[in-house]
Amino acid sequence: MTLSIASSEIAAFQADGAVVLRQLLTPPQVELLKAGIDANLSQPSQRAKVASGKDDPGFFLEDFCCWRENRCYRQLIFDSALGEAGGRLMQSHIARLYHDHMLTKEPGTRQRTPWHQDQPYYNISGRQNVSFWIPVDPVSRESTLEFVAGSHLGPWLMPRSFMDAQAKWFPEGSLADLPDIDSDRSRFRILGWALEPGDAVCFHMLTLHASSGVSPGTRRRVFSVRLLGDDIRHAPRRWPTSPDFPGLAAELPAGAPMEHALFPVLWRSGERPG
Repeated sequence: MTLSIASSEIAAFQADGAVVLRQLLTPPQVELLKAGIDANLSQPSQRAKVASGKDDPGFFLEDFCCWRENRCYRQLIFDSALGEAGGRLMQSHIARLYHDHMLTKEPGTRQRTPWHQDQPYYNISGRQNVSFWIPVDPVSRESTLEFVAGSHLGPWLMPRSFMDAQAKWFPEGSLADLPDIDSDRSRFRILGWALEPGDAVCFHMLTLHASSGVSPGTRRRVFSVRLLGDDIRHAPRRWPTSPDFPGLAAELPAGAPMEHALFPVLWRSGERPG
């Protein structure tokens, strides 16, 4: 398969921190991913988190780092165009798997995903990264992931727990808090797209993003794949990151490239995957 990414799409990712690639996955790959997500939902890992409250009429489940156990995830990650697409968007010579992340909001889930950046929750430093947000169900504009264009160029902002807004990562006051985006959305250039299965939203790990709940009768199963580029280095923390990689600090020194079996290279410039 020949991957076609326009120079305008690469430029939009670099400038805005988010872009949509339509039909990046083929219909058989979408079916493979559906099977993987449904298997994951039927048997979540020990890393899974319920991200909705007990009073929510729906249900929001997340799971992380399942590619080694989930055959469908593994096949999709290694046999699709994700690695090459990520490398080209990052303008990197390599695209290395960081982790996978399944996010499913069942019909009627009210729980919002609040505005946040991803990278402050992680154990990495550097600029060359990309996350793919890939739905296997149609997603309306109202329920899609939204982004503040250009926010990936700004500073790191305080990561907080989604349910109770606690500073469980960086110490309180060590990073600036997020702006109140929803109080006056007109102050920001907010991006978001209605999506069909096979579409992929691609965004930088520092781009501010959020999403709403889903309406009754609407299911939103999403798979994220997060990739690392040339300049990413290990940045161990004194606290558990999200996701956590237990024991990694003993095997990979601070400041080292992410050269470890947990983070295989999916694509190299000028080479075929694998």
